[in-house]
Amino acid sequence: MATEYALILVGDTPIERVAERAMPEPSEGPTGTAPLLSADLRERLGFELTLRAGRSRYVSARGDDDWWEWEPSPYVSLTFHMDRSEHVQWQVLNMLPIVDRVLGAGIEDAALVLNGDVLLLTRLNGGLTKQHRVDWWENYPGANDVIRG
Repeated sequence: MATEYALILVGDTPIERVAERAMPEPSEGPTGTAPLLSADLRERLGFELTLRAGRSRYVSARGDDDWWEWEPSPYVSLTFHMDRSEHVQWQVLNMLPIVDRVLGAGIEDAALVLNGDVLLLTRLNGGLTKQHRVDWWENYPGANDVIRG
């Protein structure tokens, strides 16, 4: 069974610009034709990265206290597809710097969601809020050092 993390950004930032923020080295960058770009980073980082741009999306994910719903329009999403592996720690700690780069180089409202229904963080109006600190963030030593908040 695979694991997927999705970083969803709201706004009209071009998908190519988000791809450059995610993977600044052209040799590693996603390829394809907008609105869909992808990069096979399984060997080097442990996941496939897919970027998708669209006009509207619906997100419903469980936060610490309740379900959180959001309808970003327009949006760009970055999906990190991780095959089942005994190296989950390595995969996650390779993903988080990309998430941090994308967030750090822009101001869009954003959400990071695990497997489509677990809310890990939001950035709304510039404020970053982490969810599931005990059962997710603290499970990955170093994760809080990569993305502060």
